[in-house]
Amino acid sequence: MAIYEYKAMAKSGRTTRGVIDADSPTAARRRLREQDLFPTEIVEAKGDKAAATLNVESPAGETRRQRFSIGRVSVRDIALTTRQFAVLLHAGMPLVEALGAMLDQTSKPRMKKALYDIRDKVKGGSTLADALSRHPRVFSNLYSNMVGAGETSGALEQVLFRLADILEHQAKLKARIISALMYPVFMSLFAVGVIVFMMLVIVPRITIIFEKQKQELPGVTKALIGISRFIGSYWWLMLLVVAGLFLLWRIWVATHSGRLRWDRFKLRAPIYGGFQTKMITARFARTLGTMLESGLPMMKAMDVVRTVVDNRVVEEALGEIKAGVRRGKDLAQPLRESNLFPPMLIHMVDLGQRSGEMEGMLLKVAETYDEDVRLAMDAMVSLMEPVIIVVMGLFVGFLVFSILMPILNMSRHL
Repeated sequence: MAIYEYKAMAKSGRTTRGVIDADSPTAARRRLREQDLFPTEIVEAKGDKAAATLNVESPAGETRRQRFSIGRVSVRDIALTTRQFAVLLHAGMPLVEALGAMLDQTSKPRMKKALYDIRDKVKGGSTLADALSRHPRVFSNLYSNMVGAGETSGALEQVLFRLADILEHQAKLKARIISALMYPVFMSLFAVGVIVFMMLVIVPRITIIFEKQKQELPGVTKALIGISRFIGSYWWLMLLVVAGLFLLWRIWVATHSGRLRWDRFKLRAPIYGGFQTKMITARFARTLGTMLESGLPMMKAMDVVRTVVDNRVVEEALGEIKAGVRRGKDLAQPLRESNLFPPMLIHMVDLGQRSGEMEGMLLKVAETYDEDVRLAMDAMVSLMEPVIIVVMGLFVGFLVFSILMPILNMSRHL
């Protein structure tokens, strides 16, 4: 079934546009005529336009799908869709019907377009996992591989529930990080705004008073005036330099060697490096544990885990770890040799291999490091707040001292 963009005339003579799904242009025309719409143009929609507008109205106006704008699909949206899909399948609804029901549930254009195509591919005989893999911008490699494992094992509903739990956990963690960083980011922007205002407005007005006295100014006051004049005259150049440095950084990070060095720096950075390592460890343990629990083989699971760690150094190390496991080593040994993962993970993996409860041990590690990530994040935010206050205090002290010095000198002459 394809999606067609149409232009049609209603009985009232009003021209209407929209999209409709049908097996062929003839079928699309027939469906439009059943709704008392007389098509004048029908073209198969391509790309995001297939879901960009839906505006089909019945003759009595009972139902209407309003136009909606194209937007990104968030992790929370995918989690909600996944849980609803799992509930429908668990209730006994056939796969294709459940996908059709999900089309009515979602209002996200990109999600709707993906679900249209997935439903058509499944109708045509494709597996759900293969259909999902055709939309990597919506459904990740982890998602499609876990669904494939669920289809193979006959436990698709359970796998979808697990996926919903994982996605909801990711969404909550992301929201928690954003919420925790809001205050220090606001404080930083406020501090920068105050500094710029004082340097561009307050200091020039005070400078006029000092210049009228025609007295020798202290060095610290001259430095303040020089900085103020430089910012007032070359603020545009400073913005260009910052934008240029950011662009050069993006170009450098886009290269393989640049990304490798940047990711290695993130792992070794003071304070943040420990936070990054804990996040990667939690993501690695949760993903691998969930995929093994869903029935995916170790080698396939390792391939998927490499795509979700979001660090080139760890990604390359996981490739070597996978090669070691393929040669017959236990997973704990190459993990230890990589010198990237904390000892607790290695000990738990070793214990899981000996007890036959690898999946459970990995999920326990993930829960532990998720809590460590929360505590580390709180510690980082708590550290940022006094740093911002100290920097602001130093600037204000410098400003007050620079202004008071010439005032005291003038009072002595009086």
